[in-house]
Amino acid sequence: MDRFKRFAIPFFILILLSGCALSAPDSPVLPQGTATQTAFAPEADPISTPVIFSDFPGIFILAMAEGTYTHLFAYSPIDQPLIRLTYGEWDDITPALSPDGKKIAFSSNRGGFWDLYLLDIESGETTQLTDTETYDGAPSWSPDGAWLASETYLDDNLEILVQPIGDSSQKAIRLTSNPAADHSPAWAPEGRKLAFVSTRSGDSDIYLADLNDANSSRFLNLSNTPKATESHPVWSRDGSKLAWSSNTYDNRPSGIYIWERENPNIPAAWVGEGDWAAWNARGDSLLTMLEGNTTNYLTAYTLEGALLLQPYPLLGTLSGMLWLPEALPEHLPENYAKAAAATPASGWEIERITPEALSVRENLVSLDEVQAPYPQLHDAVNESFEALREATSTHTGWDALANLENAFIPITTSLDPGMNEDWLYTGRAFALNPLIANAGWMVTARHEIGQQSYWRIYLHAQVQDGSKGIPLHDPVWDLSTRYNLDPASYETGGSFAPVPAGYWVDFTALAQNFGWERLPALSNWRNFFKGTRFTQFVQKDNLSWYEAMLDLYPPEILLTPTPIMPPTITPSPTGIPSRTPRPTRTPRTPTSTPTPLSIFEFTTPTPSP
Repeated sequence: MDRFKRFAIPFFILILLSGCALSAPDSPVLPQGTATQTAFAPEADPISTPVIFSDFPGIFILAMAEGTYTHLFAYSPIDQPLIRLTYGEWDDITPALSPDGKKIAFSSNRGGFWDLYLLDIESGETTQLTDTETYDGAPSWSPDGAWLASETYLDDNLEILVQPIGDSSQKAIRLTSNPAADHSPAWAPEGRKLAFVSTRSGDSDIYLADLNDANSSRFLNLSNTPKATESHPVWSRDGSKLAWSSNTYDNRPSGIYIWERENPNIPAAWVGEGDWAAWNARGDSLLTMLEGNTTNYLTAYTLEGALLLQPYPLLGTLSGMLWLPEALPEHLPENYAKAAAATPASGWEIERITPEALSVRENLVSLDEVQAPYPQLHDAVNESFEALREATSTHTGWDALANLENAFIPITTSLDPGMNEDWLYTGRAFALNPLIANAGWMVTARHEIGQQSYWRIYLHAQVQDGSKGIPLHDPVWDLSTRYNLDPASYETGGSFAPVPAGYWVDFTALAQNFGWERLPALSNWRNFFKGTRFTQFVQKDNLSWYEAMLDLYPPEILLTPTPIMPPTITPSPTGIPSRTPRPTRTPRTPTSTPTPLSIFEFTTPTPSP
């Protein structure tokens, strides 16, 4: 412990900017024979030094994607560089720490199917707990360490099972039995409560199960948010608080929320942005993952939302995390050393065309056996596309990228209004064929980041025996219900749909691991279907759209010309119009003219006789 305390000198800064995130080197793996070196070591930035936690030492365990597969990594911002703990052509996900802090339970498909395993932290030895052909995942320990709650695929959906550890005489207990998906259990430290996620209310909410109650009333909806999906609940060490992540579709912010057991009727409070969460030993700090378009980051908050750790760039997407109170053994066990020294093959290598062979569109490369209107991509991204295509085929069992709606689009081809600067023009983007969704082999989940709507694509695994993909956890977003003559569905651009059965592959996460990012929907996506852009993925390489276009076209082609009217026949000069005379006044002529009397003439009256 003392070896790490001397490094725990607190550094405080006034402003922590996520834009100052540490940059990763090009090679994120260890060279051969350097077991104690980092697999991903950032360079220190004295201007943006992170605030160090006051309760270090400690270490983070991350289930993180590295190219095609996900493995367990260890990292500490003080003195433990990112080091790989497991390695192989399989996935290790959803780690959970035992109450004594000596073992980690996790889910892995290293045996061909998803089962639960135990990792002894001190020795690095791994033991298999379950051996079934159905999916087992997301384990959570009972406070006495004798039982594990986990999610299991039963009756075409996820259910919660409670099973003993090391006691074969006791059978597993099925906690839930509902047509909805029940998953992600989190056992409360006090022992008789268990939180989990369920879609029984139509979307994903956090429920609390009373293990002392055998009736249906044992389940209490804690979050109760109709316009949000909650996930990844986790208890603090003392059981007084429960944290979870929320993806909201109303005016509330998405991110990490905390519910207090002493005030059960008060809604959970927002802490900060993030997905997944892990508590420190004291229960006053939260580790979380910030999700970006191309890179995910590791950061931490106080319970008041103050940023504690500068965002640290990760290799890929996360599938779980832990915050251990103790560090790894000073001398790495052999299993850790072998995993850390392993050097996975590079996902792809860029091979550029020599200048002598360049044509007018010098950086476009044709895609082999790909159907699209123009099956071409930029020379800088075609290798990563092919690597993603191969990984997708490996995980799903079929080639979803063999038939595309679009790849490269020539500048002479017009797209829909509002899409004049679409990335398909650059040759650095592709769009999946939406007919895959009509056939039921692709579903979409709505994902809100900040003020923008994104989409997560899931592809159906070809074989449904549990060897490929995992069951879906959350409701999907049905974009087609906008056409059902329902005003509410039309105004929201669709509606939630039940969790589909079967095993699926997260194509969005897989694409991100190969450098392909999704695009946000246009602001009018709710009433303009093409504006969803849910099938489109792009690899920008830190270029703006205009900079990417200059790789294909000279600047003068991209200029918008000033419209010039076509020439016409020169008209003859128009004469000056003559002035119209004003009308004269017409004299008035009376009908009869009276004879005037002279004032000197008068008639003398004649007297009568």
